[in-house]
Amino acid sequence: MKKNKNILPKQLGDAHIRLLRIYKVVIESGGFSAAEVELNISRPAISLAISELESLLNMKLCHRGRSGFSITEQGEQVYQSALQLLGSIENFRAEMNAINTDLVGELNIGITDNLVTIEKMRITRALSALKHRAPEIIINIRMIPPNDIESAILNGQLHIGVVPKLRTLPGLNYLPLYKEESLLYCSEQHPLFQQDLHQISAKSLIKYDAVVPSYPQSVEIKQQQKTLNATATSTDREGIAFLILTGRFIGFLPTHFAQRWVARDKLRAIEPHNRKFNTKFSAITSKGARSHLILEAYLEELAQT
Repeated sequence: MKKNKNILPKQLGDAHIRLLRIYKVVIESGGFSAAEVELNISRPAISLAISELESLLNMKLCHRGRSGFSITEQGEQVYQSALQLLGSIENFRAEMNAINTDLVGELNIGITDNLVTIEKMRITRALSALKHRAPEIIINIRMIPPNDIESAILNGQLHIGVVPKLRTLPGLNYLPLYKEESLLYCSEQHPLFQQDLHQISAKSLIKYDAVVPSYPQSVEIKQQQKTLNATATSTDREGIAFLILTGRFIGFLPTHFAQRWVARDKLRAIEPHNRKFNTKFSAITSKGARSHLILEAYLEELAQT
């Protein structure tokens, strides 16, 4: 396609913003099919919107067809610019909310996977209190890896995140929330299951395949993982649970997450007094973020839980 100096109208209207929002969801969903559910519009309507945006920008944004879906180099640049634009719109809305003093608008939260089963439930209780306090607000939760949460907080895509505190970034505020215990588990189909699991030597343990996290870990956790025969990895704790439950792997899981299987004698802990570690979780916010009444209200509720 030929490039023009001015491909956009001088004023962007709601129709243009709508196209960019659709494009953002398509990219984050990985294609048109997955975006149908998120957007609640038909695939032909999504295709038409993307074609309209490509025509407006005079460039190819993504490839779609029998070979699958993929984003072009220009499409990636447009996606990043769209994130900045949509984030600026949300910041403007937050500033207007602050002026208005009414708790209306959105709260965007990023959470590390599988924290919902922690008994303290500080996140849940604070959200409940916030919704009771401000019935008109819209809450958006994204379950994404810790590094992505940190980045999204710093670039303004998220207002608050919940991550394991493995490091301290200078641009973030930290509010301690949880201390999570993890133990080493095997499932009922595993050869270790019927043995005395309180006395398993490291030499015996190294014979068995283990699944370990591929996401960042503290030094303490890494030391525990080094004693295992790691032949599989997972990007999240649910993936680790999947592999442990095959009966072919051992691996560490948070005790609150594993409890549903432990209670039914589907999982057992291996040397629970020795092979364990704790992970501290914190709520994070941006130090440079502008005033946001909904976020401030949510932080108040978190502090009171």
